[in-house]
Amino acid sequence: MSGFALVTGASSGIGLEICKSLAKRGVNIILTSRSENKLKRISEEINSKYQVKTAYYACDLADNNGPQKIYDYCESKNFKVEILVNNAGYALPNSFEENSVEDEEKCIKVLGTSVISLTKLFLRKMLKNGGGKIMIVSSVAAFAPPAAIQVLYGPVKTFMNRFNDALNINYNKKGVTSTALCPGYTVTNFHTASGVQDEMDSVPGFLKKSASRIAEEGVKGMFKGKKVVVPTMTWKIIVFLIKLVPKFIFDFLSGILAPGRYENLKN
Repeated sequence: MSGFALVTGASSGIGLEICKSLAKRGVNIILTSRSENKLKRISEEINSKYQVKTAYYACDLADNNGPQKIYDYCESKNFKVEILVNNAGYALPNSFEENSVEDEEKCIKVLGTSVISLTKLFLRKMLKNGGGKIMIVSSVAAFAPPAAIQVLYGPVKTFMNRFNDALNINYNKKGVTSTALCPGYTVTNFHTASGVQDEMDSVPGFLKKSASRIAEEGVKGMFKGKKVVVPTMTWKIIVFLIKLVPKFIFDFLSGILAPGRYENLKN
């Protein structure tokens, strides 16, 4: 592959595993996240192990100009971005009323508006070049009822899934596909960084999946042009049931499977 895949949030977790999954397929990688030291080390490791071209650019997507900076960097290097992976994300640890408006806005920028901006910037080049692939790392939270913690996370992911739908409706016929990757509980540093590690620790082990497995299923689905990928049969079944079961049954099951996440909402 002569072009590149651009992966945001590439220095850890699902983003890092997506980079590896793409690299083992011979895809050149541009890594971006906030940590330049991590990016440099990981870029060198991927280059050495998989013998693909790598580059990195440190950028904070909470910065209003972040997406444009990333795009300008790619343009300055004449990188042809054929795959865009919008993976960067985090959630706020405090309850909604305790978070400042500024903190909520920054989080929404990373989870939502930066995805729109990056997609718009790189989509134009993809269309000009005859096609491309987009991945939006979403979440099973996009399908679930509102949670008692991280109030905005699920709604933003629902919005991202609808955005993904709109991209496919408008651009599939022009050679661009978009895939929403919707994992359930994944073993990464996300929960510790988001202040909900205690809730994660209480989740039954069979619901927790490895980041490498999530990434591999997502990348496979993206190359097949799938619109939505819910990795692992476990979570496919859970998403199916979420759409079908009455609320009182969901309330009962959530107390067992996801302690603390929904219990404050029961009435």
